[in-house]
Amino acid sequence: MTDVQVAIVGAAGEGIQTVGDVVSRAIASAGWPVLTTKEYESRIRGGNNSYRIRISDVPPRAFRESVDVILPLNSRAMEHYTSLLSPGGMIVELPFAEIGEEEGGAKLYANSVAAGAIAGTLGLERGTLDTVIKEKFTSKGEKIAEANIAAAAAGYSRVAPAFSLESKEGEHILVSAHEAIVLAAAYAGCRFISAYPMSPSTGIITGFARDAGLGVFAEQAEDEISAINMALGASYAGARAMTATSGGGFALMAEAISLSGMTETPIVIVLAQRPGPATGLPTRTAQEDLLFAVDAGHGEFPKAVLAPADPLDAFEKTIRAFALADRYQIPVIVLTDQYLADTHFSYPDFPIAEVKQVRRFADPTGISDYRRYALTDDGISPRLYPGGSRHLVTVDSDEHDESGHITEDLHTIRPAMVKKRLAKLDGLRREIKPPEEYLLSGADTILIGWGSTKWAIRAAVERLREKGKAVGALHFTELWPLPEFSFPTEARYITVEGNATSQLGRLLAGEYGIEVGETIGRADGLSITPDWIEGRIDG
Repeated sequence: MTDVQVAIVGAAGEGIQTVGDVVSRAIASAGWPVLTTKEYESRIRGGNNSYRIRISDVPPRAFRESVDVILPLNSRAMEHYTSLLSPGGMIVELPFAEIGEEEGGAKLYANSVAAGAIAGTLGLERGTLDTVIKEKFTSKGEKIAEANIAAAAAGYSRVAPAFSLESKEGEHILVSAHEAIVLAAAYAGCRFISAYPMSPSTGIITGFARDAGLGVFAEQAEDEISAINMALGASYAGARAMTATSGGGFALMAEAISLSGMTETPIVIVLAQRPGPATGLPTRTAQEDLLFAVDAGHGEFPKAVLAPADPLDAFEKTIRAFALADRYQIPVIVLTDQYLADTHFSYPDFPIAEVKQVRRFADPTGISDYRRYALTDDGISPRLYPGGSRHLVTVDSDEHDESGHITEDLHTIRPAMVKKRLAKLDGLRREIKPPEEYLLSGADTILIGWGSTKWAIRAAVERLREKGKAVGALHFTELWPLPEFSFPTEARYITVEGNATSQLGRLLAGEYGIEVGETIGRADGLSITPDWIEGRIDG
């Protein structure tokens, strides 16, 4: 069985991403399942960065801690990453810049030399690599494309194949969760996004801005406060709208999240997590904002929190987020992280989830006396947008009566409005999906995770099972409000999270009353892997 992991390492500015993208797309074009991710420091040049590629007969969904091949673009990077090399692994070293100048006419062709060297080491057919390079560089002119192909050929010829990635039938496409969110939002009918750039969420608004054909108006706001309020304005006017940010930006949005709750204006917010507090580690990954998202905003009002596990799940969850936001007229928060933003998963096919129609607005012709906040049993009032009919749409951020006018009636209207808003939680809770169960039969130890850790946990469970350990898993991708669920009794619960304080464990204890006695928390800014989990269970 083929299972190879490669690390291309070097400094920011040396073209690591270019090399990794070319090689990974060539591998996928050759019909091989592949998984890629980036790990980089928060600096424009220098530092130690890596681009990792895992190739397997079956679609890989998690990385190993060690790698089989390291290609260093400088000696410092080689020293920094050599500890990752697995027993029997190899280092591919060549004078890339010199070969690039010799074969392509300039040192800048070093990246293509490196891509050729990796492709040759993996035994990838050269024709496949040439096709990808030509596609990437043709826009810069045929001469540039040919020079890059020549440089890659030189790198390819200077190594001996250590593996054999002969081309297979079919082709895999590479997709990240954030790319999937962009496509899903447009597919779901989103027509407006406003955001302020903040890593690792920036790729979402730039994805919309880059492709006008998606039909989504993208506005870069001056700050996160403006961004969410613009999106709320667009939603109030009748458009499906969203925003995207990271921890610090989400903190600035908290007041407007409450505004969404009080005015019952639907909005989708992508919160791409990174290690904090404050600026923290802007280019690293974490799961530190779960409780922040659940409790975001002052006062009491309903919201939903979703946390997709991979690009396919992100596509489905984004569509679902817009549907829930519209159906219950609430803010819906989609939790991602740097790992999901920068990791590309391969799929031979990417099935498109059906968009079920949600009744977003009431029929104005059937209403004689329109009251925006009419008291209803399920808490959902008739929604109209201003200018869409003869009815006056009145919205207020203060407490209001059924017509939307400010009130100080503390005996009747205020309690009724609180009850009305919170009544939505009953229906919402019935719609929230329970955790996914994995190999629970006979398990005396259950690993519980959420969001992007799904595949690492599953792989760890499989390995531990092979060692004779009775381990299973529960995985949450819909986290608030939590649904009714019966946990297996007489089991040892261990949460696996990208944080230091067991945020999921605390949430489960508060909502279900279960006792999570142990947690495996990773808070160093690196992604959780099966090896990392397995070592801590065995230990």
